[in-house]
Amino acid sequence: MSKPPPAAKQEGGRRMRCISAKVFDIDLTKGSIQEKQLPEEYWQLHLGGSGVAARLLYDEGTYAVDPLGPENILVFMNGLFTGTPVPCGCKMAVCAKSPLTGIWGEATVGGYFGAELRKTGYEGFLVRGKAQRPSYLLIENGQVSIREAEDLLGLDTYKTSELLKDRHGEKYEVAAIGPSGEKLVLLAGIMFGGSETRAAGRTGLGAVMGSKNLKAVVIRGTNPVDLFDRPGLVQSIQETVPVIKANTKGLTDFGTAGGVMAVEANGDLSIRNWSLGSWTEGAAKTNGQKIAETVFVSHYGCFACPIRCGKNVRVPVGPFKGQLAHGPEYETTDGFGANLLNEDLDVIVAANDLCNRYGLDTISTSGVIGWAMECYENGLITKEETGGIEITWGNGEAILKLTELIGKREGFGEFLGQGVKRAAEKLGGLAVEFAVHTKGLEYAFHDPRAFTSMAANYATANRGACHLEGLTYFAEQGAFPLSLVDFEKEFTRHGHENKAEIAVIMQNFMEAMNNLGLCKFLIRGKDSTSPAIFAQWIHQVTGIPYSKAELMKAGERNFNLKRLFNGKIGITRKDDALPPRLGVHDKESGAAKGSIPSMGKILWDYYRIRGWTPEGIPGKEKLRELGL
Repeated sequence: MSKPPPAAKQEGGRRMRCISAKVFDIDLTKGSIQEKQLPEEYWQLHLGGSGVAARLLYDEGTYAVDPLGPENILVFMNGLFTGTPVPCGCKMAVCAKSPLTGIWGEATVGGYFGAELRKTGYEGFLVRGKAQRPSYLLIENGQVSIREAEDLLGLDTYKTSELLKDRHGEKYEVAAIGPSGEKLVLLAGIMFGGSETRAAGRTGLGAVMGSKNLKAVVIRGTNPVDLFDRPGLVQSIQETVPVIKANTKGLTDFGTAGGVMAVEANGDLSIRNWSLGSWTEGAAKTNGQKIAETVFVSHYGCFACPIRCGKNVRVPVGPFKGQLAHGPEYETTDGFGANLLNEDLDVIVAANDLCNRYGLDTISTSGVIGWAMECYENGLITKEETGGIEITWGNGEAILKLTELIGKREGFGEFLGQGVKRAAEKLGGLAVEFAVHTKGLEYAFHDPRAFTSMAANYATANRGACHLEGLTYFAEQGAFPLSLVDFEKEFTRHGHENKAEIAVIMQNFMEAMNNLGLCKFLIRGKDSTSPAIFAQWIHQVTGIPYSKAELMKAGERNFNLKRLFNGKIGITRKDDALPPRLGVHDKESGAAKGSIPSMGKILWDYYRIRGWTPEGIPGKEKLRELGL
């Protein structure tokens, strides 16, 4: 498919350091485990993570399979920097065809699992087929075994992790699905780290894991990580980390939820299923600062992370009251808070804990509950259909009950667990108007009417309504200087001029960061953590010279490769759209009042800059340029 970029040749004929280019290929149907040596050029072209996964899945043709069938392949793949001393080099990608959206499925996760995988001497593993009996995988350095998991069935992700650590050792890392993954709930994710949860939450990949009768993966590696220029890398890190810490102090103190008030002030908060523009008093009650004052217990961080944005909390209400759990992130505080007009922080914390235990994506779960509340308000869903639950705005008891039912795939939860797109299509009429999704994925809680470059990003992001594929609202606010990616043009937050170009550039950059295995909060380091610095680190880690231009080109290559995957499923211009709630409606209050994205103009510019046809298909000349 692709040729190595000219400047990515090996120094003096040496192989890349750090990267083994080896993966495990596990077939659960056959019970077979093979070691595969992939071409080293994959990492020169795609960097790692979801880029290499996309290459493998495209070449395997999984775009044509049933997402919940044994032919779908679930890929766990480390980024190039994962498990190295590079700051925030903790991320691993989990990829497959999504059962929720039916297109490219991807979820990225931090924690320590990826670092442990790096120490096995392997870059990742592919899971095919379906086990005859409930199973889990045990990976220890170069050895993989398939173990029976009958005794784990029905356990939540905390209990599963605890039991497997007791069985194999505290230093083993665990990835697990909960009851929602076992029961093929389409909102199910894969949870890592037990109660200090890090989630591969989006696009329903927990259901893919469940469809394979795979309950968990347990991993331990003890091999040293080989670096090309360790002294040079360490010196660069020592210069960089103080800047990162200084620029991310708010995240360290209050986690991502510490930004709720600022997001509300920008008109960027989702309020009442995206229908309102201001919620100042509610935001003041449901943010990271309030978490710190009330339920906070301790800080924690991912591997090689100087930020430590994770927060342990004590669950204040609900079935697991009093237990230690991961604190809600920004997306969860908005999703179960403002999005549902719920001012009760205790309920948000408890709902987050339920999602982590059952193995649910908090964004999609709260998104579909918000849709259901609006349908209930308008008489499209009745109390008889909900099983007697009054799903009114701000009803904490209803929020927790619906989350539990979705996680167990019981009662009205079975209907909601298919996601907002399918549920709305079944109800029809006004229900479709209230459904906030693109390509079947519920929206992350940043409003494209507040920063209209996000409209271009949401409409075109390969996995659906994903904020992280572009993170352009960071750039528009100045949290990341666009000059570092060679963009110097003027723009206004609510306008359309140059917004497509911002989206394209940031998508390429964020794609590259994702493939490197870097947490995207690293861009808060600004010029100390720029594309040029990342290119320098590639050389120090691998010994392969790499330039800033090549880094951006790798991101562009991988973004286009995923678009090609989706193109095989039929994704074109017709699918690159905002839902009516975001593309037509005015918020009427708040900082984004009067802003409605000019999608026709934005997309015309976007396709031209991308080198795609007006129908949104990558052009032949662009594909030749990218080696695709």
